[in-house]
Amino acid sequence: MTVKFRKIDSSAVLPAYAHPGDAGMDVRSVEEMTLAPGERRLVKTGLVMTLPPDAEAQVRPRSGLALKHGVTVLNAPGTIDAGYRGEVGVVLINLGQEPYHVAKGDKIAQIVVAPCVQAAVVETDETDETDRGSGGFGSTGA
Repeated sequence: MTVKFRKIDSSAVLPAYAHPGDAGMDVRSVEEMTLAPGERRLVKTGLVMTLPPDAEAQVRPRSGLALKHGVTVLNAPGTIDAGYRGEVGVVLINLGQEPYHVAKGDKIAQIVVAPCVQAAVVETDETDETDRGSGGFGSTGA
């Protein structure tokens, strides 16, 4: 699968996989900011993505930022649809207790590209029965 990126900021860096076999490619900030504890901001990447029509991109947190600083992607995973042609942005939130500084070029999230299937929606008057039934929200234990 090929994913194309257009740089709309001269300081933008193309996403890249850190290691062979990685699922997510790191995406970087093109701006500098400080997130106060509890603050959320949209962080620009300077990139416009072109996905194949049968794919989506998921924006996910970086585990190191979450563990070390309490900084994560607020709407994780964020979804980038194949038809979107605006700048890729990352909604970061600082859940930590200290301000967190984002520098230009910092890795701020991961993008995972995945196949996407559109379902046919059909209205029905009945549904079939299963062993699980309507059990949910902890119905299997803890």
